[in-house]
Amino acid sequence: MKQLFHALAALLFALAIAAPAAAAVNLNTATKDELVALPGIGPAKAQAIVDYRNQHGPFRSVDDVRKVKGIGEKLFLQIRPELTLTGGPRAAASPAKPEAKSEAKADAKAAPRVAAGPVARDDKAKK
Repeated sequence: MKQLFHALAALLFALAIAAPAAAAVNLNTATKDELVALPGIGPAKAQAIVDYRNQHGPFRSVDDVRKVKGIGEKLFLQIRPELTLTGGPRAAASPAKPEAKSEAKADAKAAPRVAAGPVARDDKAKK
């Protein structure tokens, strides 16, 4: 009996390791086919998400997907754990943190000012 239990435990452990982890779907970069892979999302709803994104721009939060026609609260709660916005084009274009802006201003004030372009010289003023 002990051997059967250990064999079953080892099998379950091996299956758990071999099972691929569910990857999150990025709402701002997912294709229609990737969206269809979500539970409860068929081709029509996937296309509605893509169309909404094309008309209104990138999603600002995962919750914004509720604005898509056909995505109700029940469906949203079902797919929410599998949705993300990270790693998409917005990540590179995210606004700087306020601390970074104030540090940049401080650096600009401390830096010496240098005139750009050619400087006019008045040789007569030196004589």
